[in-house]
Amino acid sequence: MTVANPKPADRVRVRADSPPGHVRTPWYLRGKTGIVERCLGPTLNPEQLAYGLPANSVKLYRVRFTMAEIWGEYCEAPNDTLDAEVFSHWLELEETGRAS
Repeated sequence: MTVANPKPADRVRVRADSPPGHVRTPWYLRGKTGIVERCLGPTLNPEQLAYGLPANSVKLYRVRFTMAEIWGEYCEAPNDTLDAEVFSHWLELEETGRAS
């Protein structure tokens, strides 16, 4: 279920899709779970703009991931974090909803 408007502290998963063409979501974050840090606001969808298409407005979110979530057993500092900007159409709300 894609989320159009997650809130700060919501636990979200980045869609694990692999569509062809130009996408702005890093491979290493697809399928990973993070916490919404904040909404950065609406912007035109760069995935549509890349092909010269009329672009819909989508919200951009800053999502925080732990190194353990991204790299698993291969990470040296599992509690370190990475913040990434991810568009709303790539995010799905985790069943647990808000982080504790």
